Amino acid sequence: MSEYREIITRAVTGKGRKFTQSKHTISPSHRPTSILGCWVINHTYDAKKVDDTVEVKGKYDINVWYSHSDNTKTEVVTETVSYKDIVKLRYKDENSLGDDHEVIARVLQQPNCLEASIADKEAKVEVQVEREFLTEIIGETKITVEVHPDTLADDNDWDVDEDEFEDLNPDFIVDGYEE
Repeated sequence: MSEYREIITRAVTGKGRKFTQSKHTISPSHRPTSILGCWVINHTYDAKKVDDTVEVKGKYDINVWYSHSDNTKTEVVTETVSYKDIVKLRYKDENSLGDDHEVIARVLQQPNCLEASIADKEAKVEVQVEREFLTEIIGETKITVEVHPDTLADDNDWDVDEDEFEDLNPDFIVDGYEE
C-alpha cells in the first residue's frame, strides 16, 4: 500500500526561446563609398517577467568601418542601439506558486552583424543583426511523490559500532605533500 506526499520545491516553472533579426540604420559623418567591416560589441541586457512572457531589454554598439571620398579615406562610426525582445514562454508550470521567482536569460547567439550595406540614395549604412535568447523562470512549484512505507530503511542501518574505528590510523591525513 502506498501513499502520496506533496512537496514544494524550487524548479524551472517557465521556459522560452527567441531568435531575432533586426535592421539598424547608422548615420556616418561622410557619405560612404564602400563598407570595409562591421562588428557588434559591448552587449548588455536585463530580463524580467511580464505576465506570461519574459522581456529582455538590452543594448550594444555597432561599429562600421567604411571608406569615403571615392575610397581615399576611411573612418569608423560607432552607434549604440537599444532593443526589447518579448520571449513567449513555451513551457509554463500550472502548479507554480506565488510571485517570488527568478528570471534567467542566457544568450545562445551573441548579437552579430549579418550584413552591412549602403542605403540607396542616402549617406547611411543599414546593418542587419541577429541574436538569440533562452529564458527560464525559476519559482516554487508543487510536486507529488509516491511514498512506499514498506521500503523505508531500518533506523538501525545508521548506527555506528565504535569498535569499527579501533584499527584506524589517526595520522592518515597529511598536512602537506612531500616527496
